[in-house]
Amino acid sequence: MSKVSDMERKVTKFGNSLGITMTDALKQIGLEQGDTVQIDVNQDHGEIVIKKANKVALPEGISNDFFDQLSEVMSEYDQTLKGLKDR
Repeated sequence: MSKVSDMERKVTKFGNSLGITMTDALKQIGLEQGDTVQIDVNQDHGEIVIKKANKVALPEGISNDFFDQLSEVMSEYDQTLKGLKDR
């Protein structure tokens, strides 16, 4: 069973940006400097979810822009794809 940590932080100004520090939380999910994350924003519930991004190695012969094109198609047809999943 996963341990859920409850942390409270203040939003701080970093240069021209706003941010929070959460080194301990990032370490708990195995993130290190330079790692890529996926950020999901749910405005209706006031939530931001940060997930460790899955690293995927492309098979030989597939161009780097393949995932960019795939991402565009998935975004465009997101609701349709979710509907197919639930069938």
